[in-house]
Amino acid sequence: MTRSFPPPPSGTLASKIWNEHVVTRLNEETELLAIDRLFLHERTGGVALRSLRESGRDVLAPSNVFATMDHIVDTFPGRTDDTLMPTGKAFLQIFREEAAHYGITLFDLDDPRQGIVHVVSPEQGIVLPGATLVCPDSHTCTQGAFGALAWGIGSTEAEHVLATATLRMKRPKDMRIRVDGALPPYVTAKDLALHIIRELGSGGAKGHIVEFSGEAVRALDMEARMTLCNMATELSAVTAIIAPDEKTLDYLRGRPFAPEGAMWEQASEYWLSLKSDDAADFDIEHVVDASKLAPMVTWGNSPQHALAIGESVPTYEKLGLGDSRETYDRAITYMGLESTDELGGLAIDGAFIGSCTNSRLSDLRRAARILDGRKVAEGVRAICVPGSTQVKLAAEAEGLDRVFREAGFEWRESGCSMCFFAGGESFGPDERVISSTNRNFESRQGPNTRTHIASPETVAASAIVGRISSPAALEPSA
Repeated sequence: MTRSFPPPPSGTLASKIWNEHVVTRLNEETELLAIDRLFLHERTGGVALRSLRESGRDVLAPSNVFATMDHIVDTFPGRTDDTLMPTGKAFLQIFREEAAHYGITLFDLDDPRQGIVHVVSPEQGIVLPGATLVCPDSHTCTQGAFGALAWGIGSTEAEHVLATATLRMKRPKDMRIRVDGALPPYVTAKDLALHIIRELGSGGAKGHIVEFSGEAVRALDMEARMTLCNMATELSAVTAIIAPDEKTLDYLRGRPFAPEGAMWEQASEYWLSLKSDDAADFDIEHVVDASKLAPMVTWGNSPQHALAIGESVPTYEKLGLGDSRETYDRAITYMGLESTDELGGLAIDGAFIGSCTNSRLSDLRRAARILDGRKVAEGVRAICVPGSTQVKLAAEAEGLDRVFREAGFEWRESGCSMCFFAGGESFGPDERVISSTNRNFESRQGPNTRTHIASPETVAASAIVGRISSPAALEPSA
């Protein structure tokens, strides 16, 4: 028997999901929201679980809580609990002990489902359209690609969710970014995201939920949509969201934690009804012409310091993003640049493909097409870290690992790795690295390492040339 769902109330997509999860209004600005699923990782999850146990509280709904090892685990072959991070072993073992105590599903180091939280969650069908999902990680917004409200929280908030399955939240404003037209060849969701951040600034969506819409967004596959939503954190957005469609359903169908049978049919009907009304009132709207874009790369210490490959680094007077003179000069000095340098000519020491932004199978496939039959330039240390063990195994089944290895890349186990230095893996001081990660902050990939963010294709092309290079200048091998 099929159950029919009443149409959701009018408004924006985010407001509809929000309203369906309000337990009660606490004051004029703050409401108590029901949280459907919580995802923990070992860097902060063990702290939250142990604190909960010490306070004598229980986990209200263990079946709605998931956990993975990703942030501080090593990604070297043959890894164990003995991580590079000081005290890292204790983090892993406490997390494992507490997850077992509360009966929480843990994707441990030896579990074929292990991986970066924002890769694993969609892969396992844990995030679902219309759901609320939180995790102690700022890039939880990645999962808004599935039409869910997903955002990052702190470990104290995680403890509250564990005990009550609710969270106090100030209601965000609504922003829509409509992307018209079609992306040109070699221009990806990552390039689109960097263009938007450059135009709006790193604080451009502060206090807002960003809904991405338009022809170019609808044309993206689910993994590219995840990349776009992932980068919304770099706009200071609360989270990002994209209305679910048939592509969303195709991706989730048959995933282990997604509904099955009649429940799937009922859920699908509801999920496809989730969208903003034509007359929905957004607080701010922006329009982007996708056809004008080119492969992008960052030059400074913020994702808003981005430009199209071939453009010159802006002078301070032309920057126009609210940076102070001191901040601008510091970025130029840290990155070892002259104000008029063209990034396309800069030699690199390292190349990294990984992170919750660009480590999925489609990312590796696109990079492999560039690398196939070619060699990484002499003196460049190139590393590929698949986003999950499932991605790694699937890539190996296709022979992608062979392409990466023969080109000169290190082929690693799954984890956050050099997306950030907290796990202990790093590049060297003053080394210039092109990276598929989401942040280029000072020392993000190692003490005094200089990081340039780009798409996997641009990382691959630059690794081959030995200099920051557009993939358009390096056609895939025949």
